[in-house]
Amino acid sequence: MKSKLNLLQDPVDLTAALVDIESVSHNETAIADAVEVALREVAQADESIEVLRIDNNVIARTHRGLPQRVILAGHLDTVPTADNVPSTRGVDAQGRDTLFGCGTVDMKSGDAVYLHAFATLAASQELQRDLTLIMYECEEIAAEFNGLRHLSESHPELLTGDVALLGEPSGNVIEAGCQGSIRLRLTAHGTRAHSARAWLGDNAVHKLAPVLSRIAAYEPQTVDIDGLAYREGLNVVWLEAGVATNTLPDEAVLRVNFRFAPNRSADEAMAHFREVLGLDEFAPEDLTVDVEDVSPGALPGLHAAAAKELVAVAGDVVKPKYGWTDVARFSALGIPAVNFGPGDPAYCHKKDEQIPVECITALWEDVRRYLTTAPVAE
Repeated sequence: MKSKLNLLQDPVDLTAALVDIESVSHNETAIADAVEVALREVAQADESIEVLRIDNNVIARTHRGLPQRVILAGHLDTVPTADNVPSTRGVDAQGRDTLFGCGTVDMKSGDAVYLHAFATLAASQELQRDLTLIMYECEEIAAEFNGLRHLSESHPELLTGDVALLGEPSGNVIEAGCQGSIRLRLTAHGTRAHSARAWLGDNAVHKLAPVLSRIAAYEPQTVDIDGLAYREGLNVVWLEAGVATNTLPDEAVLRVNFRFAPNRSADEAMAHFREVLGLDEFAPEDLTVDVEDVSPGALPGLHAAAAKELVAVAGDVVKPKYGWTDVARFSALGIPAVNFGPGDPAYCHKKDEQIPVECITALWEDVRRYLTTAPVAE
């Protein structure tokens, strides 16, 4: 039996309904089907409302000719469940009315608010900004499967707008832009030998010493962008070597992660990364460098009118986003983007994932106020 969603119900109840549709990455068909059917019912109220299905990505758009277009985006997938589906409702440690279950924070509560906003306002005269709603697949796994990435590459015209809101959990506070991230794998090659006859070998670990010393001495920057302080970081995140306790290792693997402020392009960040590690200066020939991940950052874009108005409606509280999110995909298209979702990110992916229902209600009130407030004429 297919699940049926009522997008007009209270977003707290809608969150529970979404959580109850298991949707671990690569298994989003059922939830995408339910979202598509529900949005097509909404579209019956106004022939100008467009609903599209591309793989397990569902897109809905209004075409009212309003002065701004706001994108509301969220991913439909979750990490693997841990006996936490279906959802339950009870009280948390502070005695608050709380919803428990996989995806309550990351990010079916954000999805519920955005879906409810679209269903409630798409055909309403209260709406002051055209809407594009994007519910996409496969965010929680490798980027090659990410639905928003596929849409940005194959249908970039669907991602155009004045500002994009991503429902990633941000504690009901706007987190603007995001850091970029690069991860390098350095593999040092040597010659195995008995440690009692070390002169017959070549210790691979020792070849990493110059790189490790430079990383330890590195002082990361804090960069101010639009009044937000983005703190960079360059750290060893993996170190692996060893054959036996009496043997010189013939291979040593070092993974280093650089989290950089979004004022740097990916190329600029990579050049700085390599310079810090000394890879173009003194790296030995028997050191192999592989690029494992490059994810550009996203500028906050708070100078844009639509973003300024969102900030004002949300209480003039903005924080920088530490970490990488899909707002970077919008930024790459020149669209200001923010993370704006309910719940405590510390509960993401946990067995006891939970969200006080007041957080869901508060986000809905902010989003509704923003979408029904007329843009300031420029």
